[in-house]
Amino acid sequence: MSQISMAQLTSQQSLSMLTLNQWFAHNNGIFTLFDGVPNTQTGLFSIAFAGDFNATSIDTFIQFLAHHGQTVTALCQYQPDLGLSPALCFYTQNTTQSINPLTLKAFSETLECQLVQINTPPNLYESGLLVMDMDSTAITIECIDEIARLANVYDDVASVTALAMAGKLDFSESLNQRVGKLKGIEKKLIEELKNTLPLMPGIKALCQVLKHHNWYLAIASGGFVPFAERVQELINLDEVHANVLEFKDDKLTGKVLGTIVDAQQKAVILESLQAKLGLEKIQTVAIGDGANDLVMMAKAGLGVAVHGKPKVVEQAQAAICKGSLLQLLYMLAIPLNKK
Repeated sequence: MSQISMAQLTSQQSLSMLTLNQWFAHNNGIFTLFDGVPNTQTGLFSIAFAGDFNATSIDTFIQFLAHHGQTVTALCQYQPDLGLSPALCFYTQNTTQSINPLTLKAFSETLECQLVQINTPPNLYESGLLVMDMDSTAITIECIDEIARLANVYDDVASVTALAMAGKLDFSESLNQRVGKLKGIEKKLIEELKNTLPLMPGIKALCQVLKHHNWYLAIASGGFVPFAERVQELINLDEVHANVLEFKDDKLTGKVLGTIVDAQQKAVILESLQAKLGLEKIQTVAIGDGANDLVMMAKAGLGVAVHGKPKVVEQAQAAICKGSLLQLLYMLAIPLNKK
């Protein structure tokens, strides 16, 4: 049987000897071809990405996982998209209990990479659902803060936004407080802001890949409908859910109409779409950056914090802490021969 030892892979070598998408069993520093593929129902997948990996990296990851009681059963190197660098996936058969995401983050920063752990990973190559937050997730700004700049009340509104996103203030209460400060803003200024929305790096490419594989894409946002509809146009989303601002005489009244899209409502939207599409939970993914996204992420098969606050990183199943959102593909396209 073909085998590779850690002795053969010096710390300066690339991992080209580990064939992409091929699983290798690991035992006492020796890698042999793995018989079959890992079982997604009985193990844990540790994914290291956005780094420059070599043989020493493998040894360091294996030692770190072992320190936390996780024995690596198999290893795979894979590259889910040409726009991404190769990643390493370590399969641990004997546990489904993941390490605290903040611990993973601190460790991975010492290796200048990112590291996540997930159970029962979704399958990119089957139909699925992605529900995303909008502000600071699909786009790089908080729209309500930018509207506040127009009204010269940015500091007041931004401070309340920060409390809400950190989970220190009820979202609905915070939204009403912040919108109240926007009374009198002209509709034409909202339109100008809508037409200059900066997309989060990688979100458009991610959505293109997902649509190619028949995924349904939606926004569930505590932000506002005009901006959500503009993002829908930009990245070809199937539907959007956001809050409705009230206008009178083409000016904001300082009120929100209808049901507020808060944490609970986001979760309702995700579950409703899952039922409508007839999907298993495992094929549902939710991403967001704030505390009001946590309920939605907990209801999804995979909840991923995107450039999130520490509380969100810790409570989400996985996190993308820096870089392109295309990196979500690392968690959806683990080579498990499901294509």
